[in-house]
Amino acid sequence: MPRNDSLETGELTDTSYYILVSLIEAKHGYLIMKTIEDMTNQQFSIGPASMYTTIKKLLAAELIMLFSESKDKKKTYVATEKGIQRRKEMIKHAEDALGGL
Repeated sequence: MPRNDSLETGELTDTSYYILVSLIEAKHGYLIMKTIEDMTNQQFSIGPASMYTTIKKLLAAELIMLFSESKDKKKTYVATEKGIQRRKEMIKHAEDALGGL
């Protein structure tokens, strides 16, 4: 039986989640990786291969979009409204679950 892509079934991997969180403002690849390392105090990092594979999946799921592409082919991405709403829902679920602790 083929494995479903986690985005198709509604799941976000840690990599997907952190990329989505980092893209509230438009960023290119290296800055995405740096932002994630900074926001997690170097506890989580993403390599280029994983990042670009995940970006393709997030683009296909319409959670992020290509914001711009420079002359030197540097691509900048940003979260879509769908991606922002998805992140808000995840935060609410976490707050609901952790609220009783």
